Amino acid sequence: MNFEQIFKNNEAWIAEKTAQNPTYFDELSKGQSPEILYIGCADSRVTAEDLMGAQPGELFVHRNVANMVVSIDLNVMSVINYAVDHLKVKHIVICGHYECGGVKASLQSADLGILNPWLRNIRDVYRTHQDELDAIANTHKRFDRLVELNVEEQCINVIKTAAVQRAYKERGISVQGWVFDIRTGKLIDLKIDFPKILNKIMEIYKLE
Repeated sequence: MNFEQIFKNNEAWIAEKTAQNPTYFDELSKGQSPEILYIGCADSRVTAEDLMGAQPGELFVHRNVANMVVSIDLNVMSVINYAVDHLKVKHIVICGHYECGGVKASLQSADLGILNPWLRNIRDVYRTHQDELDAIANTHKRFDRLVELNVEEQCINVIKTAAVQRAYKERGISVQGWVFDIRTGKLIDLKIDFPKILNKIMEIYKLE
């Protein structure tokens, strides 16, 4: 896709939207009130709006390599804080995907430069669940399971934050863990037991 085509596509999109609703962009410019904060992977094949069938204004989106929530990453922490405390989202979704390049790279014994400290967080997920993962003989299934466990661990990292703990206490915000199966197009709900996890981790991470 070249840049000239991109701008042509933009003009076509404007025409389509205004044909459906002449005041579409006037309404869009008045502000946003999304109900969902979506934290997903930066992979070009996995776009939140497309796989969820969402429209502009319905999702607040943050994407990075392997859908990570790292406590010292000011980018993702700022996004969570803004979404929870200012936009008052009702749900936070962590969405990973099978065939994730970041997760796959974390399994390689290679020096990947600046990616090393980032991928170390995924290696920590493997270390935490090593017995379960090492027991999976099929390499592909082990890779898929690590994708799922990474989502679960990032959900836990979200739940550790003061903003989310406060929002749960005040208005019942929820945290969801999903995986997008890029081989079939299906979204898979990992059915994260948010209240149970919250109660357990607050024994250590309770922030009041």
